[in-house]
Amino acid sequence: MTPPATPESLDARTPNRPLTVVMAADTFAPDVNGAARFAERLSAGLVERGHDVHVVTPSVTHRTAGVYTETIEGQAVTVHRLPGYRWYPHDWLRFVLPWRAKHYARRILDEIKPDVVHSQSHIVIGRGLTRIANQRGIPVVATNHVMAENIIDFTTLPPLLDKVMLKAAWDDAKRTFDMSRAVTTPTRRAAEFLERTIDISGVIPISCGIDASNYTPQLGEKADKRILFVGRLTTEKHVDVTLHALAKLADLDVTFDIVGGGDQHRNLEQLTAQLGLQDRVVFHGRVAEEELRATLSKATVFAISSIAELQSIATMEAMASGLPVVAANAVALPHLVHDGENGYLFEPGDADDLADKLRRVLTAEPAEYLRMQQASLDGVKIHDIARTLDTFEALYRGEPVAP
Repeated sequence: MTPPATPESLDARTPNRPLTVVMAADTFAPDVNGAARFAERLSAGLVERGHDVHVVTPSVTHRTAGVYTETIEGQAVTVHRLPGYRWYPHDWLRFVLPWRAKHYARRILDEIKPDVVHSQSHIVIGRGLTRIANQRGIPVVATNHVMAENIIDFTTLPPLLDKVMLKAAWDDAKRTFDMSRAVTTPTRRAAEFLERTIDISGVIPISCGIDASNYTPQLGEKADKRILFVGRLTTEKHVDVTLHALAKLADLDVTFDIVGGGDQHRNLEQLTAQLGLQDRVVFHGRVAEEELRATLSKATVFAISSIAELQSIATMEAMASGLPVVAANAVALPHLVHDGENGYLFEPGDADDLADKLRRVLTAEPAEYLRMQQASLDGVKIHDIARTLDTFEALYRGEPVAP
């Protein structure tokens, strides 16, 4: 006979017991960025495994605040959209009024009574939920997706005040992370960056994860030579460097596909015209998932000049599509791109070096190109989303994990 349940048998450490998780996300669908995509995939994956997930995020407008059941990655996810306001220096960023964050946190934790809070941001919503959860003895797992370059262009402050604001923000981040059971970030390099920046230890690198089965590699030579970039068109992505590199490949019949939107879209179009590349560059804007995957399959090489990637889901998607990658040798990109194996690394900001590395891929012999494709497919296996979900489930239950 099964003994009656006791509080001890029902706590989060009970193996295989479904958990109630509050996911604090300052950015989430319909936003298109790495942090939002990670929160979406993690939430949907947890729901698919039987957990009760409640995402807390800003509403698209403050008038559309409410609780919704939204289809995320094919799963029905409960999303609490708090009154959100647009940050107009940015093309899509929304925020919850900071002085209301703790009020919303108390209300949501009273209603949901979660086993754990997973903060995807230490800035507003994650900050408020972490502090109130800590007061109530609810464990918190924190994931950092933030680098200074991600936000510095949108403060509208003078450079000196930017530095003061960033120091205050990182000091506050340390206080928030100190309240967490575990702090994670997507890669070992990103973990080292965070440990240096705010003087904490024990940051756990856990890949954002990807379901490679969703992508369709086309191995072998492609009918057309196409360079591809996918991501936000913001300053730290340095798409302009790739445009300058393309101008140095005038002798090659190659097209540059740019997928994504952002505040630099108009500037990049103007630069394209100045360089005389209008016939060789296609701005696709934001596209549906199916179109993105088709574009990845048709590309020859993925190029990313960003200097602020803590992992880069877009690069992992390119690898899962069997693409060699040419990437800036900065932050976490060398974690994904191994020079001479699945592509090449170039000196950040050096258009000549980038052009040289792109030329190597675009003119590679068929056997060499196929070798790089296979190296990308092999390299992305370690980032399987199932491993990511297993690891976070263990953290939620307070179990030790191996990065």
